[in-house]
Amino acid sequence: MAYQINESCLSCGACASECPVGAISQGDERFQIDEDACISCGSCASVCPVGAPEEK
Repeated sequence: MAYQINESCLSCGACASECPVGAISQGDERFQIDEDACISCGSCASVCPVGAPEEK
């Protein structure tokens, strides 16, 4: 299951730099995860200070 970033995202970018496949990018309001590229490794969730990345 791919991860998605919820509305608690602070747009700090910590998750994007940890993604091993580059599936995370800055969106209009917060960072977003490309579900087709996400490998569900959880790296983004482990570094997020507010727990914004969640498994769908």
